Order: sequence, then structure tokens, then C-alpha cells
Amino acid sequence: MVIPTPQGITSDPFAAIPVELAELLRAQLEDVADEVEREVRSSVPEYARPADDTYVRMVRAGVVQALTLFVDLIADPLRDWESVAATYYEIGRGEALEGRSLDALQSALRIGGRVAWRLLGVTAEEQKLDAVVLAGLAEAAMVTIHEVAEAATAGYTEAQLRSTGELQRRRKRLLDLLLADPPASAEAVQDLAHSAQWPMPGQVAVVALAASPEGDDEDRLMVPAGVLVDMDTRPPRLVVPDPETPGRARGRSLALALRGRPAAVGPTVPLGEAADSLRLATRTLALMGRGILPGRGIVRCTDHLSTLLLYGDEALMRRLSEQVLAPLESAAGPQRDRLAETLLAWLQSGSSVGDVAARLHIHPQTVRYRLRQLDKLFGDRLRDPEVRFDLELALRTASLRPG
Repeated sequence: MVIPTPQGITSDPFAAIPVELAELLRAQLEDVADEVEREVRSSVPEYARPADDTYVRMVRAGVVQALTLFVDLIADPLRDWESVAATYYEIGRGEALEGRSLDALQSALRIGGRVAWRLLGVTAEEQKLDAVVLAGLAEAAMVTIHEVAEAATAGYTEAQLRSTGELQRRRKRLLDLLLADPPASAEAVQDLAHSAQWPMPGQVAVVALAASPEGDDEDRLMVPAGVLVDMDTRPPRLVVPDPETPGRARGRSLALALRGRPAAVGPTVPLGEAADSLRLATRTLALMGRGILPGRGIVRCTDHLSTLLLYGDEALMRRLSEQVLAPLESAAGPQRDRLAETLLAWLQSGSSVGDVAARLHIHPQTVRYRLRQLDKLFGDRLRDPEVRFDLELALRTASLRPG
């Protein structure tokens, strides 16, 4: 690993600072660290985790280390800058691996430097330091902040480049955790989401993808930012965060990314119910493959909830159909189909002959003739509300099956 060394330092700003000042500043180091830590944690949201004792100690250690390095450079102007760069290179790497943004790191460095310089100015005024020393202090502070920021940025960039594969692996583990049934604990999901650099949404929808004849893989599936992808499962699946947030263009972006590949979108649910969205998306996709639901494009299960309900337990529905439609078995094949079609239209139209005729595009007299035949087959059962409900369920299920 090559660690970048400071560039562009033509003179040593620390040479103008009396080394004795180092001990004076070192005695105030803890108080300055308190103020810097408070300011960083209150000003940079990604560093504000007061409930996490381990994290607070880590932030504190970073602040103390930065101030100690500055004081050490005053005490020893010949100190090796490369060791300072190495320290902040590792800090940058650590921030990337923790999943925090580069902006957060740079903001923390700027704020820490500003607060430290403000407090340093108070000390300088109390010690009545001359203008040359003050100028040297100011330049030393700016040089230090610049160099540590450069080193930290280099470390951050290197870690991100190396951790891209690890980040994807974490996101796949997160996707598995989100879709676990029974659901994983909220704490476990939050911890893994943080390490996977995935902002926790309020709601999600799960998308199940049909097999692609072109052999599309994850690299070719350019999904919108924030969408979790696992192309190794069958069916492949995506988790879309906050799909119904106003102003989001994820629906359109997702359609473009899929390039016409059939997909089923589960309902939008709270994060802890993602497994339910996956279950319904998978069932929708299966019905798409059988021709019961449209087999092309993106199909939203919320548009077909009654169909999903009817096909939720096909063995039970088959038994219900055999039981309530048994009277039709005595009719010949073509006649049986016409009578079933007429009976369903009659049940759905509120028993109106005219509506049935309009729906089926046949003469009302034909409707009356068929209804007389149905009355002979079913008798008083056609006037029983519970039987009528069961008949409509059975006939509706049958009508959805592809011919």
C-alpha cells in the first residue's frame, strides 16, 4: 500500500512556534477535545450517536489523536509527516468501512479544525504571543488540516475501491435478512443496513423477476440507486425502498432497467413485512407464467388481489368447484360451457336478464332459455345467498384459466 506524502510544503510553519508552547497546549488537550467532540457530534448527523457508548469512545479517540498529532508537531518540527499521513490514511479507510460518507468525514475535519483554532486563539491571547508566532500557528493549523484531509480522503477512496465487492455481499445478506420469515429483529436489520450503506426506508416493495431468455445478470440490470438486488435466487428478486414516496421516479426507472422483462411487484409494506410482499410477488409471478395473469411487462399484485385470493389454495378451490358446480356435469360439453358463462354473468349482474344479454352479446330470449335450464339443474340453490356466493367464486376461478 502506497501512502501519499504531503506535497507543496516549501517551508516549515512549525519552525516559528516555540516548542515550549507544545506543553502548554498539551495540558489543555482534554478540554479542547471535549469542545471539538461536542461540536462535531452536534453539527455532523452521521457522528451523532449518543446512545452508542462504543461509538462515542471511538469519536473521542479520533479527536484526541488529531489534537495530539498537532501538538507533537509543535514539540518536534522535524517529525516525519509520513507517519501523520499514515494515521489519517487509516482513519479515512475506517470511515469508509463504517459506511459513513466522505462529506461527513471532511465536515468533521473542518469543524474540528475551526473549533481547535478558536480555542488556540484564546490561549495565544492569554500568553500574549507576538504576530510572528500567531502567523506561524495559523499556517501550521491550516497545513495540518489540509494534509490530514488529503490523507484521509486517499484512505477513504482506497477502501471504497477495495470494498465494492464486500459492499455488494453485505447488501445481499441484508436482502436475505429483510425477507426472512419470521422477520429478523429491527436491531439486526439496522446494524447490517448501516454496514451496507443502505439508508433505512419506512416502506418497501419486493419485485420478483421472470427468468430471462437472454441470460441477464446483475451487472446488466441497471436498477435505480438504493434498490437491493439478488439475481442468484429463483426467482430473482429486488427490494425497492419507499416506492410510493411522492416525487420518486423509481417506478419508471425500474421499468427501463428491466427492459421488458416480466416482473411482479408485491404490495408496499412496512420494512418488517417485506416477506409478505415477496410471497405475494412470487405468487403473482407464478400466475403470470400460467397465463392466469398478464404475462408481459410489470404486473402489480395490488391490481389482482381477488385473483391471488382465489388461487391461494387451489386444492381447496378445486373441491369447492366440484361440489357447487356438480349439477352442470349432466350437460354436454359445449352446452355446459355456455350455461356456466351465463350463470356467472347472471350472478355478477344482479340477476338482470338485460344486463346478462348485453354482457354476453346475445338475445335476452336466449338468456331466459338458459336460465330456465339452470333452474332445472340447480333448483332452489340459486336462491340461496351462500350457494350463490360459492358459485360465483367457482365460476370466477374457472373463467380465469387460459383456454
